[in-house]
Amino acid sequence: MQHPQRVALHNEIHARPPEAMDVPLSLSHVVMVCDAEQRAASWAHMAELARDHHLPPPDAGSTHVRLDLGPYRVRWEMHTEFVTWTFMRRLNTDQFGEREPETALDAVPQRWFAALPGECLANLHLWALPSAAFESGSLVKHVLYEDTLVASTVAGGFAEVYTDFAVHADGFSRMVLLAGGLAPRRLGRLVQRLLEIETYRMAALLGLPAAREASQVLASAERELAELAQSIRSATREDEPLLLDRLTRLAGEVESQHAATHSRFSASAAYFELLDKRIADIDESRLAGMQTIGEFMDRRLTPARSTCAWSARRQDALSQRVSRISNLLRTRVEIEQQQSSQALLATMNSRQDLQLKMQSTVEGLSVAAISYYIVGLVSYLAKGAQYGGWPFSAEITAAVAIPFVVGGVWWSLRRLHHSLFQKP
Repeated sequence: MQHPQRVALHNEIHARPPEAMDVPLSLSHVVMVCDAEQRAASWAHMAELARDHHLPPPDAGSTHVRLDLGPYRVRWEMHTEFVTWTFMRRLNTDQFGEREPETALDAVPQRWFAALPGECLANLHLWALPSAAFESGSLVKHVLYEDTLVASTVAGGFAEVYTDFAVHADGFSRMVLLAGGLAPRRLGRLVQRLLEIETYRMAALLGLPAAREASQVLASAERELAELAQSIRSATREDEPLLLDRLTRLAGEVESQHAATHSRFSASAAYFELLDKRIADIDESRLAGMQTIGEFMDRRLTPARSTCAWSARRQDALSQRVSRISNLLRTRVEIEQQQSSQALLATMNSRQDLQLKMQSTVEGLSVAAISYYIVGLVSYLAKGAQYGGWPFSAEITAAVAIPFVVGGVWWSLRRLHHSLFQKP
């Protein structure tokens, strides 16, 4: 019997494979952050593009689609949090040194492109060009900002990559790859890694606004926790319920903040790891006088990465501190409750002793009262018996019966007392 997920798991190793590419080539890469509804709309938008070009729509469950639409090709990929669109077209390089080259997006229907579902996270134009045909000066002049230029040799020295990590007037970042000596498949892998560097760089930074917002909440919570800890040291029994209520509300606030940001910080950490892996994969070497992509990322992204990691650790530490102080205060309340219970039990024991003493006193009065009534009955019985020949008067009979009646009543009450209050 086959496992129901065997085929899907086997094909996962072939998910999103790179495709062979030839220079000169222009690519436009767009990353759209999408929720569940927008992800479904993104698939429908891709199906609409295929239908407009008289092609069959992609499979409903597909997460990766490639379409050759003649003037350009499109690659659509669905990720966990975002959807990427990559448009590719052959590039005319005749006028490259004199003006800005065409982009792949120029061939895409603009009305359809403007309706892409989701929120744009990253845009990138990438030009893959022959190495020998162009000079870096013309690249800088027409495509990139020279004052922020980052460049390096990649793919073991067989290609050069230039970028400025800036958003230009059209809203796109830009990158130039001089890769005339690479085989098509190796070039495809290199281009895919460069696109993923830009994608994962922006995805990793999604945790930075959450970290900054969390820092304000954490600072306020830490101050309140310090005040609570100081108040607990000098609190009286009457203050403890209020302190416990404040501490409980603070714990709820901290845990709510932790739950709201934990997944974001975890995702950012994963994206930072993927970014490090992709930078290592392109196998950079330094160009004379230029900063490499790895050096730029390390210098510029380390503060953001440290801020996200520090916020996550700070949340964990604050949650543990709140838990410890809560346990301390609860232990203090429980000890005082136990002391109150012991005092209550001691009071109940003293009251029980008093009740026993009062019971003993009442018991003596009960013997006298019961004996009085029984002697009265004996007197009436003796008066009636005189008519039947009883030789003694009622008074003499009652007087003689008194010791026996008192003794019998006392003995009966003592037996009843022992049977009720003493263990066998």
